[in-house]
Amino acid sequence: MHTRVLDLPHGPAIVVRPLASGDVDTVAAVFARLGAASRRSRFNGAKPCLSHAELVELATVDGTHHALVAWVVGDPRPAGMAQLVRTDRSTAEIAFVVADVHQQHGIGSALTAMLLDDARAAGIREITAQAATDNRAALALIRRSAKVIDVRLDGPEQSIRAAIA
Repeated sequence: MHTRVLDLPHGPAIVVRPLASGDVDTVAAVFARLGAASRRSRFNGAKPCLSHAELVELATVDGTHHALVAWVVGDPRPAGMAQLVRTDRSTAEIAFVVADVHQQHGIGSALTAMLLDDARAAGIREITAQAATDNRAALALIRRSAKVIDVRLDGPEQSIRAAIA
């Protein structure tokens, strides 16, 4: 995927580009914009900080890891990020996060749509996502973006499996 500028229907204009492999500064900048509740929702538990190893892992882009980053036009700090990790030839796990100040403006939907387009182009037909059971926004976003096959509850987490092709 290349860099794109999008005018969101119910939100700001955003610039979306692929994350460069090893760009831990951008990953750290997105994380820094998350409040405690957003961190809990994204990481399925309290997450006051990311270790260096976690930053490196989240900033890995290679044949199985792909990530997109969004910036709101006029804001120098990244607004959100969506990631995909291929788990086999036709499946991948996805995750997404949007800075608290930019939530509910369509950024997560736009990032997820672009990430799933990239996944389809790579031959991926099914995705999974892990989310806290109280993270209704994540489940709603996946339901809008893909055909949910099943949702399994495992304590405080839900595992969502969905078809995208």
